[in-house]
This record gives sequence, structure tokens and C-alpha cells, in this order.
Amino acid sequence: MPEEPISTVPATSERREPTASEVDGARSHPVVLEARGLVKHYRQRQARQRGHRRAAAVVHAAEDVDLELRAGRVAALVGESGSGKSTVARLLAHLVRPTSGEIILDGRPAVRMGSREYRRMVQMVFQDPFSSLNPVHSVAYHLERPLKIHHRATKSEMPDAVARLLARVQLGPASQYVGKLPHELSGGQRQRVAIARALAAGPRVLLADEPISMLDVSIRLGILNLLAELRDEEGLAILYVTHDIASARYFADTMTVMYAGRMVETGPSRAVADESAHPYTQLLLRAAPDPDRAQPVHLGATGGPPSLVHPPAGCRFHPRCPAAMDRCRREVPPFFQVAPGHAAACWLHAAEGVAVSVSPTATGRPDPSPA
Repeated sequence: MPEEPISTVPATSERREPTASEVDGARSHPVVLEARGLVKHYRQRQARQRGHRRAAAVVHAAEDVDLELRAGRVAALVGESGSGKSTVARLLAHLVRPTSGEIILDGRPAVRMGSREYRRMVQMVFQDPFSSLNPVHSVAYHLERPLKIHHRATKSEMPDAVARLLARVQLGPASQYVGKLPHELSGGQRQRVAIARALAAGPRVLLADEPISMLDVSIRLGILNLLAELRDEEGLAILYVTHDIASARYFADTMTVMYAGRMVETGPSRAVADESAHPYTQLLLRAAPDPDRAQPVHLGATGGPPSLVHPPAGCRFHPRCPAAMDRCRREVPPFFQVAPGHAAACWLHAAEGVAVSVSPTATGRPDPSPA
């Protein structure tokens, strides 16, 4: 059975409209953390060539990233390796400084906040729990330290506070875990301890950078369900960084797809996964394993990701895109609205209407803006 070709013509009449809860749900979920026009360039080390110093090359890791994290919602950032998604998470965590752009936390510019105040409210869970936990310190030490730093418990309150944190991540009884070292725990238990450590600061935002990719498949769902409970019960705003678009559809409320440092599609997670509008998103979905697929996949795209030192002009996906046009090679496409709350940065949708800003308004709909 031949593979279905990638859509090159917007099928507006067949596109599923987001439900009222998808479009209007943002009204009851205020913005906690917002990125506006974030740019991150890394300068490579200078090298000498025949006695002369060459100009340092610049890696364009992230360009013009706009993102909103809302209380009680999960926003997924999806893309292949090198797409810039982890760079965005590190920018939001203040682990690296942006080249330009602005980060807003609870309506306040992050640059006007103290480092400790910001990091108390914005915590990060890393991909590999074994390397993010100190191998010579116990579980109790890892959880007590943020409680002390952020004055969340006195010395006499510490044992009960640690026990409550372990209970929040479904590790109990606490007496079985507090004295253990990281190597004495399973991968899933280590990641739960890492999540508990992040919760110890009492954050408003949790940045989860590939939190399940280093874990066995059998325990990944348990970690996602735990994060979903924290979202629902504590109103956390969660950024879920992943290369797995299927898990993003299951877990996230909204989804943003990145390619070569740029955002290419954004919208409700089910709309992006089920009615993808950008050729790159369509290729990601077709490349995902499917046990019911009888025939090999013919993706229709060749080559690898572009150099971020010398990124291609126009749309950065055009060298691999099976639907690329001359305009794609010359001009960077703005975002075009393809459904309420759903937009794609692709010239294939230029005939559908006006370009839009991807930063949602209070109603959760993109703002019309001139192209």
C-alpha cells in the first residue's frame, strides 16, 4: 500500500476546529512565565590560521522564540536533536543568558529580579537523573538543601518536610529512601527524587527537559502521570521538552514545534498532532514508530539538519522540504493562522489569511499582525 503523500495544499475545509476548552481554557490559566523574542547565539572559540586570528563563528541556537507558560497547563516544546528546545529551557531557567529578548515572570522582567528569587519560582528537571544528583550525597541531603537555601523549613521541621516531598512524588515510606545514595535507586526513583528536589523550592514553574528519555519505557508513563498530577493539584506551569511528539500529544495542553532554532508550528497539542500544518511536523509524525504500519515509510525528505553556524536563508527547513518553493528560499515565513489558536510558519498557508503573532491574547487566540 503506497504511503500517503505529505500535504502541500492547506485543507482548510477539512481541518478540525479546536474545542471550546482548547481555545478558551487559557482564560482561567494566567500566564506565569513568558518569553518574548528570545535569541541565543553562541560564539565559538577563535582559531589561528597562518598566524592570523580568524573571526569567531556564531552558532544561531535559538531565534525569535515566543512562548507562554500558564498556571495549571503543560506546554510541550518538540523537535529533533539540535532544534534549540533545550537551549530555550536553559534560557528560561536562567542557566544561560539570552543574546536578546525578554523573559517575564509574573508580569515582572526577569532582569529586575534577584537570581535566588527567580530560581525559587522557576525550577528545572534534567534529562539524566543520575548525573543531576550528586553521587556521594543521600536522598535526604538532596531534598534538605533547597529547603534550607529557600528557608522552607527549620531544622526541627526538616524530617517531616522531606517525608512530605517524597510522598508528593509517590516514594514511600520515607524511611526507605532518605538514607540511600543515587546509585541505590532505580532510574525512575532517581527522577522522582529530582522532581521532589525541584518541588522543595516551592516553584510556580517546572521546566522538564526530556524527563523520560533516559528511563525504561515501562516507567515513562508513571513519570508523565506524576507531572500531570502536580499540574492539576498544585497549578504548576510546566514546560515539557521532548523529541517524542506522541508523548507530547498525550501529556501537553499546547505544543510548539521547533526546527533549527526557530519555531515552525504552535497550537493545541491535539490539533498540532492530528492536523499538522507544517511539512516538518508532518514528517515528524510520519517518522514516529507505528506497529500497525505494514509498509516502510517513505518520508520524501532527504539530508540532515542545516548548519546553525551558516543557517540557510528564508525558511530553514527548505533544503529538506518536499514542498519548498522559490519564496521559501528567499524569505523567512511569518506565522499564519490555520485554525483558532493554531498557527504555522509556512508559505503554503499564505493564501489562507493574515499573518499572526504566536503570542496568545487573553482569549488564547493569536493576535493578527501585519506580515
